[in-house]
Amino acid sequence: MTFMYVIMLTLIASMAGTITGFGTSTLLVPILSLQFPLTETLLFVGVVHWFGDIWKMLFFKRGANWRLILLFGITGILVTFLGARLAGVFDETMLKKSLGGFLVAYVAFLWTNPKWKLPKTDTNALLGGGVSGFFAGLFGVGGAIRSTFLSVYNLDKSVFLFTSGAIGLLIDSSRIVGYFSGGIRLTGYSLQMLIAAVAISLLGAYIAKQVVDKIPQDKFRLVIAVSLFAVGIRYLIF
Repeated sequence: MTFMYVIMLTLIASMAGTITGFGTSTLLVPILSLQFPLTETLLFVGVVHWFGDIWKMLFFKRGANWRLILLFGITGILVTFLGARLAGVFDETMLKKSLGGFLVAYVAFLWTNPKWKLPKTDTNALLGGGVSGFFAGLFGVGGAIRSTFLSVYNLDKSVFLFTSGAIGLLIDSSRIVGYFSGGIRLTGYSLQMLIAAVAISLLGAYIAKQVVDKIPQDKFRLVIAVSLFAVGIRYLIF
């Protein structure tokens, strides 16, 4: 039952994470950590998420913003490793509620001030990579922050998702190395479960690709905003 539960949850997380660009961690880490040790969950989901980044790049390869990938990646790789080495040190609940409050406040501010936009500067891109990388390494959830910063660039949906996947690949590579170097290993999760989760994440990404193709470009940013708000509420309440 546990095996099938993890697989079905991965399928749902992969679909939702690919459509929004958040990745699978936003759903998988909070739920799986209720049954498995948090540090092991971070490593398990980190590997699944790494492959999910590749699926996004594969299915949305029509476009990429290499400048943003480089800028986000520079700080993301460095800060993610630091966050991964600190995994389990800070109070997870406090951090998640802080993240939830930030996301809710940010989206609410945009709705009440629709003409305001975060400046599209190199500094903000570097900041976005660093902040999303730190949260990704620390407790496995950085996609929502990354999408927050990427959404201000009004990228075509394929470019948005490919770019998000490429940045995620850099960040996830760094955090997986950080987890391993910190002594984290998988004992509660089986190798068969990991292989099956990676395989089912490919199916979830493929289904998500069909959904994204049907979302009009002018509605895509709204989908991202609503998703950010929902994730923020979940972190604040649960």
